[in-house]
Amino acid sequence: MASGLFTLAACGGLTDDEEVQGVTDDSILVGNTAATSGGFAAVGQPFNAAIEAYFQMINDEGGVAGRDINFVHYDDEFDGSQGQTFTERLVEDDEVFALVGHFGSPTVGATLNYLSEKGIPQVYYASGISALFNQNAEDGERASFPVQPIYDAEGEVMVARAYAEENVSKIGVIYTNADDGAGMLNGIELRAEALGIELVTQQVSSDATDMSSAALSITSEDVDAVIVAANQVPAQVAIKALFAAGNEANVYTSYVNAAASFIENLEAEIDAGQFKVYASAWVNIFDSEGTGFNEGYTLFSETIDAEYASNAYAMAGWIAAHFFVEGLKRVGEDELTWDAYINAMEEDPVENPMGGVVDYADGARVGTQSMALLEATVTDYDTEDVVHAWANLRPIETISSILE
Repeated sequence: MASGLFTLAACGGLTDDEEVQGVTDDSILVGNTAATSGGFAAVGQPFNAAIEAYFQMINDEGGVAGRDINFVHYDDEFDGSQGQTFTERLVEDDEVFALVGHFGSPTVGATLNYLSEKGIPQVYYASGISALFNQNAEDGERASFPVQPIYDAEGEVMVARAYAEENVSKIGVIYTNADDGAGMLNGIELRAEALGIELVTQQVSSDATDMSSAALSITSEDVDAVIVAANQVPAQVAIKALFAAGNEANVYTSYVNAAASFIENLEAEIDAGQFKVYASAWVNIFDSEGTGFNEGYTLFSETIDAEYASNAYAMAGWIAAHFFVEGLKRVGEDELTWDAYINAMEEDPVENPMGGVVDYADGARVGTQSMALLEATVTDYDTEDVVHAWANLRPIETISSILE
């Protein structure tokens, strides 16, 4: 085991004459720091549960090249300062081989430079902040492997979707004063300018509990559609405020919100039908005929605890673990080092078990480039068996084709 004090090679990793950390003859240690308590526990708990379930499945099959995968986790409560402390502990004290499912914009943003300097593999980010986008990664940057779409790209997609679906000429935008909101706004402005669409924007605090002023300002401008560039709780607050303000324009929001629990917290507003709520999606659980589930989702649902079988955040954790293991399998029986792992991930595109591929060749670190369009639905509202679901309106398409 390495001491935790190591020299970086020029391409990001350990020097050839030094033993890689976190790897023994029969085990590989990986970890993450994620919010498993507090306001974002509903995201972090299923996300990590699925990572652990995937690794257990692999271990039960004999591991990879005879090595079991062990997973260590710290709860940072979605706080960037705690996240940085725990990330350093994972790298320097626990001496993990890689971070799997690096979680949340605050922690990801606070630790990117540190991790790039270390050159330790980071596979999958539960975030899409702009800083993750890199078309020509070099040196320690090559150790970064984003999978989710980057927020800037999704901002472009939301504008393009609203234009394609409703031929809009004026869009209202409520965006948070955080990395996710800023990233989406960048893409929104870029695509709106290209399409000649007028924007009316309102910034809100990501921890605001009252967004009525922003919602009233947007609604008073008679916009054709509204984009809520925010994640989870602030997005729910914004949509509730739009409903209360009398908005009737359809709302488009981030793929991060495409979970049944998001709809559940907006049940009354969505069921009222005052406006529709759409979200992007970058996973697909159905087969090519659309009549059943695909193999990737079937394996997930049969393996994960039943309570998480339809949970989008659990699916994301499963995908994170899958991407990490794919790199291990490619290295196979060869010596497992950071450089070997990074090179293996760049060899060929990595297939997402729930739709699409991510290509890391030639330093490309741009995340998933394919997305679908979903609509939030509530059925049987007046009975005890209320169903909250995202209905698929448009199939997964490449971002380039959506923007045409």
